[in-house]
Amino acid sequence: MRIRRSVRLMLLALLVSVIPASSHAAVFISVGYAPPPLPMYMQPLCPQPGLMWVPGYWAYGPYGYYWVPGEWVPAPYVGALWTPGYWGWSTGLYVWHPGYWGRTVGYYGGVNYGFGYFGIGFVGGMWRGGVFNYNTAVMRVDTRYIHNTYRDEAIVNRYTVARGSHVAYNGGPGGIRYAPNREELAAERGRHMGPTSFQTERMNAAMRDRSSYFSVNHGRPRTMAESRPNTGNYGQRGGRGNFGAQSRPGFQAQPQQQQYRQQQQRYRPQQQRYRPQQQQYRPQQQYRPQQQYRPQQQSRPQGRPRPQARPEDRGGPRNDHGRG
Repeated sequence: MRIRRSVRLMLLALLVSVIPASSHAAVFISVGYAPPPLPMYMQPLCPQPGLMWVPGYWAYGPYGYYWVPGEWVPAPYVGALWTPGYWGWSTGLYVWHPGYWGRTVGYYGGVNYGFGYFGIGFVGGMWRGGVFNYNTAVMRVDTRYIHNTYRDEAIVNRYTVARGSHVAYNGGPGGIRYAPNREELAAERGRHMGPTSFQTERMNAAMRDRSSYFSVNHGRPRTMAESRPNTGNYGQRGGRGNFGAQSRPGFQAQPQQQQYRQQQQRYRPQQQRYRPQQQQYRPQQQYRPQQQYRPQQQSRPQGRPRPQARPEDRGGPRNDHGRG
């Protein structure tokens, strides 16, 4: 067992190489064999506005390929769009190109992740006036709480590369044949940010879960998509979503955790403002001045005893002793 483990670690060290990416400070991972096909699953309902769909994908860990479930996550800033990562064939190895957030969707190898990501761009929705509108032709949303929706089925055909394909990589034997266009290359060279802390936490949790690995689930992960969004203290159901710093030229997006702390600080003064109103009303309920009227009720001037007549004032014979 120890020999097998040491051999596996040696092979992992030879197959996996980490190279810093200058575009958004991420890492590239190269593996000697292709990733498994993408599984089929149903997208959970989006429960509130302001959430963006991140499709599931095969990542690589200590025990081979493992599945990172798809999930709804908060947009890190107004106008943000997610470009999924993809596996690409290069000089005999399968290289992982990480996903990123940007103003436009870049190149992701033509991989058909579904739910708006059919190989080219993103057709699951668009930003209008600081609010994200969902295309219900390809996105599942809870219309009881989300009203900013539209339906466009024709756009799906124009942005699909490999219809019905479950191949998870571009190029190489059996891979998808699609080269990036001019707009996708411009988006990749533009300024963008990597995965948020919520996405990183989900990826790390999947890497620690042995059931997520292909060697265990054989291409059928136990959790293909998260039923509940990973939002922390984000927003309230039915609201438009507060993104902290609004979009500004030059792309200055604040981290999500700082944005949510600002939201909590904004909401706390509203709760504290109502407390003085409750405290000011208590003297009216107690009305203590009425209790100070009791001494007047206890004073009874009519019941006082009358003064008794002195002896000299009483009637009867007087003593005239000593008088001549």
